[in-house]
Amino acid sequence: MPRKHELKEHYVYPPLLQRAREMRHPLTPAEAKIWAAVRNNQLGVKIRRQHPIGHFIADFCCAATKLVIEIDGDTHAEPGQAAYGAARTAWLEERGHRVVRFTNHDVHHNLAAVLEAIHAACIARHPEADQRAGRTT
Repeated sequence: MPRKHELKEHYVYPPLLQRAREMRHPLTPAEAKIWAAVRNNQLGVKIRRQHPIGHFIADFCCAATKLVIEIDGDTHAEPGQAAYGAARTAWLEERGHRVVRFTNHDVHHNLAAVLEAIHAACIARHPEADQRAGRTT
């Protein structure tokens, strides 16, 4: 007999969900810049922050386009983090997600290009996002 959570398609392990909620406050400075620019459907799609997917927590996620946006800080340069990041990306991609990564430096020094790349990734997977954001290509 399957357990109740095994019947649900989008079950999130409660401690993981709690951790995701805790990670929403405070945001890192780079995450705060991205969040200010993408919240409230500013790109034409709903973007969620610190969103659990499987046993991972994505920095940002657009469920409609299955786009995962990761902001890599200094901790991503530590030993073992590159392998962990690659395994995590592979796991997400096997499940149909597209992962785009930006460094803190990218966000702080070239925010417009980062936002354009996020927007392009969204419309590549969900063309209606372009019209909803009030943009024209």
